Amino acid sequence: MLLVPAIDLRAGRCVRLLQGSFSDVTLYSSDPVEIARGYEADGARWIHVVDLDAAEGRGADNLDVIRRVRGAVSCRLEVGGGIRSFEAARTLLDLGVDRLVVGTLLVRDPREVARWAGLAGPRFAAGVDARDGRVRISGWTEEAARADTEVAAELAALGMRWLIYTSISRDGTLAGPDIARTSAAARAAGLPTILSGGIGSADHVHEVARYRDPLIAGVILGKAIYEGRVSLADLVSRYPQASCTEWDS
Repeated sequence: MLLVPAIDLRAGRCVRLLQGSFSDVTLYSSDPVEIARGYEADGARWIHVVDLDAAEGRGADNLDVIRRVRGAVSCRLEVGGGIRSFEAARTLLDLGVDRLVVGTLLVRDPREVARWAGLAGPRFAAGVDARDGRVRISGWTEEAARADTEVAAELAALGMRWLIYTSISRDGTLAGPDIARTSAAARAAGLPTILSGGIGSADHVHEVARYRDPLIAGVILGKAIYEGRVSLADLVSRYPQASCTEWDS
């Protein structure tokens, strides 16, 4: 099972939001590069980076920080947040990002996402973010009026090969993962899926490992690491990170 630590960027710093609210921000580090190096030293094979400024859509971005993170670590990077044009996608790919997570455009213009997959190949993962089974977009600020499983069922036809499913109501709460909802989305998509939201302890990770649908390839860890509730190194020891998984292929 993959253990994917997260770096959420706002104004160049590592933060966490509570349930996606831009008005409830906690600062954890002003040095994302140091955080990324620590993750790699602890055994991470992937790091999940979210550009919250780009996701919010106010014109700011964290490209320079992402560039520095990419230059500091050798593990793989997946980046999401505000990728709404192929030019933005190409810029990140040119920085050496291994995979891009696309969310809003999957709902607003799925044909455009399919075009990107045709142009750049299998470099895109679908990001489906939902509250109570209903998809939200634009940095979680807008209701998409669609069910998570409905959107997930269309992903393979668009050229998506991976899914990151975030339970918004659990995100940043440390209250435990939504395994049932994530499993339903994974089965609808038929794609390797990473669970995101709610991990607050090692027991929560063990729960996912024990009860997950076979399509759930791993979990994203964020606030639980920052607050010392889990040790990434200890979890990697418990769940050795294979050199090749469905998430890599």
